[in-house]
Amino acid sequence: MNQYINKPTSAFIAASWVALIAGIAAYIIGLWNAQMPFNEKGYYLILILYGLFAAVSLQKIVRDKLEGIAVTSIYFGLCWASIIICAFLLTIGLWNASLQLSEKGFYIMAFLLSLFGAVAVQKNIRDLDYLRTHSQTPKLPEFPNTDHNDDSQ
Repeated sequence: MNQYINKPTSAFIAASWVALIAGIAAYIIGLWNAQMPFNEKGYYLILILYGLFAAVSLQKIVRDKLEGIAVTSIYFGLCWASIIICAFLLTIGLWNASLQLSEKGFYIMAFLLSLFGAVAVQKNIRDLDYLRTHSQTPKLPEFPNTDHNDDSQ
């Protein structure tokens, strides 16, 4: 790896988890309380799940490329396409939804906060795992005791 990985601070780790949990919770609570048919709620639920998966996959593949891990162009393209498709579907769904403008903005912001949180949490997990596996100090070889003085006599 060509770059130096800094250990994420506890504050950034906590903020990442809070962003992820707050974004998902707000989105799900908003869906639960929304006055829309179940099939529409299911559409928005699938979009958040698809978006989270796509964001984590994209973050992983970008990191793999940085670390010199072989990445196929088809998977890289699929990850980007998934993010774009997900954002497009959310935009189309909200554009055509019979929701107030403030509700539409709420869903957009909760969605984006969730994706940001997922990427940040994935990055932190990856950084901590890398540091844990690569920062183990090598053990010094143990040499046999060369002291031939025998004090027991």
